[in-house]
Amino acid sequence: MNAPAAPDWTAANQRLLVAEFARLRALLGDGEADEAQARLADLRAAMEEPAAIDSLARLFELSAFERDLLLLAAGVEMDARLAQLCAQASGQPARPWATFGLALAALPAAHWSALAPPEPLRRWRLLEVDENAGLTAGRLRIDERVLHFLGGLNYLDPRLQPLLQAVPGAGLMSHAHAAVVAAAIERLQRSHGRLLPILLHGDDALGQQDVAADIAQRLGVTLYQLRAADIPAAAHEQAALAILWQREAALLGSALLIVAQGDDKPLAPFVARLDGLLLVASRAPCGLDGEAFAVDRPDVPEQRRLWREALGERAATLAPTLDALAGQYRLGARRIAGIAAQLDASDPARLHAACRGDARAMSELAQPIEARAQWHDLVLSEAQLQTLRQIAVHTRHRLTVHHDWGFADGGSRGLGIATLFWGDSGTGKTLAAEVLANALDLALYRIDLSAVVSKYIGETEKNLRRVFDSAEELGAILLFDEADALFGKRSEVKDSHDRYANIEVSYLLQRMEAYRGLAILTTNHKAALDGAFARRLRFVVHFPFPDAAQREALWRGVFPAATPLAALDYAKLARLAVPGGSIRNIALAAAFLAAEAGGAVGMAQLLRAAHLEAAKRDKAISDAETRGWV
Repeated sequence: MNAPAAPDWTAANQRLLVAEFARLRALLGDGEADEAQARLADLRAAMEEPAAIDSLARLFELSAFERDLLLLAAGVEMDARLAQLCAQASGQPARPWATFGLALAALPAAHWSALAPPEPLRRWRLLEVDENAGLTAGRLRIDERVLHFLGGLNYLDPRLQPLLQAVPGAGLMSHAHAAVVAAAIERLQRSHGRLLPILLHGDDALGQQDVAADIAQRLGVTLYQLRAADIPAAAHEQAALAILWQREAALLGSALLIVAQGDDKPLAPFVARLDGLLLVASRAPCGLDGEAFAVDRPDVPEQRRLWREALGERAATLAPTLDALAGQYRLGARRIAGIAAQLDASDPARLHAACRGDARAMSELAQPIEARAQWHDLVLSEAQLQTLRQIAVHTRHRLTVHHDWGFADGGSRGLGIATLFWGDSGTGKTLAAEVLANALDLALYRIDLSAVVSKYIGETEKNLRRVFDSAEELGAILLFDEADALFGKRSEVKDSHDRYANIEVSYLLQRMEAYRGLAILTTNHKAALDGAFARRLRFVVHFPFPDAAQREALWRGVFPAATPLAALDYAKLARLAVPGGSIRNIALAAAFLAAEAGGAVGMAQLLRAAHLEAAKRDKAISDAETRGWV
């Protein structure tokens, strides 16, 4: 029960509470009990909503004596005369408080079981007894939260505030999620006895929260969220938290949403302690007994509908843009609604930028690459360029082919655009990824394999899940550098670590096939890749070591237009057998040497820079390669 905050109810509740204290004073010999009872009856009849004490007695099924015990403990805190009467009755003026012994002697319908630990007053921590003085002589203390409730103040217990977060109401919702809400409510309404938890699993965490909020709203209760990671491990602490929450759920009229994020061992025993409306949200099914529902991010057609609904009249002029947004990003209803509400939706560029959104989830495991390179920056054979352009075509039109033309109807397998770039270091693999990202106007992230691969069993899979989930939402291109370190040949199973490593590779294969975007893998050693993985690649592009003609083209294009150049012999420069990445390094180092000397970049600076690059690569330059440079 969430007591109404209207001033008329508050005033009426306080008048009734004062009258209750007057009745207790009469029972202790100060006043007429019949007169006090009549006054109470009149006040109660005039109230449209139940008084707080009546609601509390109903919620916790208190007997008349237990109700009076609670009022007596509250009265000594709020009514000075009642406190004095308690002191007089005990014969100790310095002890103006209620005791169980006094209540047994003075109050009607007294029973010894009222303060037994399993009974409501003690079980729900409504009253505490100073047991150092004995059960009958010890001071009765009403819990402060309960005292304020009786006075008309209803708020979340401060002991729970650090753990619980109020869940906002649901807004825009997909049809699939609305169906989950309806089905969950139907099952709850058919339940008899203890309600089974509603278990929400899937990849749309915000959608799970919205589904839970809508269920609670339709059932007329408020919803609070608890992270499973904050559930204490110790059994006695779990018990205390469960009691405190269930008391709050009764006082506030609330339900609880527990958000599980992994191996939350305290979750199952804690859930077993709870009654009432409980929802659990998790990425994968959590293994609890309950009513389970999948809550995933909406598919492409549903995203289109959500964009149209969120934008209203503005959607009519943005049909091509909305198709692109639905195909490129994988956003839930709340993200779509938020973007539509906050931005000038007439600007497609701003819509795309907002959809890329908050990339912090990627920052721990991936490095953003600013893609500026263009097609003319690539020095490759025509066959290689044609393959790269086909990759762009597949990425650009995957919405049309997969969804409009029905190729996605068979499931998610094979919908990903997994591509392998292989060749020696510096041959243009990363540059080609930048060109694709720039041409497609997509964010590009290089995956930090040292951060992804973990020595702890199961951690690599979790890291990969985070990478793919975040990348799908951002619509990003993933670039796995030196991919053979992660995607190498599966090992022969010799121990549990080998077995789990193979599970991780299998998980990776599944995610690569289902990934709704472009994933580019680079390696210097194609033969090192797992054969099963190689068969799942849609494109394979070889980046060979550049020949002399290609090296000359690279030299001619490496210097920006503003760079001052002396007379350069590009044919002689092309004799130096280095890949494109090294050519850029040499050109950059020579530019710094020329700037220091106050002149233009010439063959002398390039020769010195070439030797510096060779020393870095621990590979000597032959005389034939640089003969005639200076």
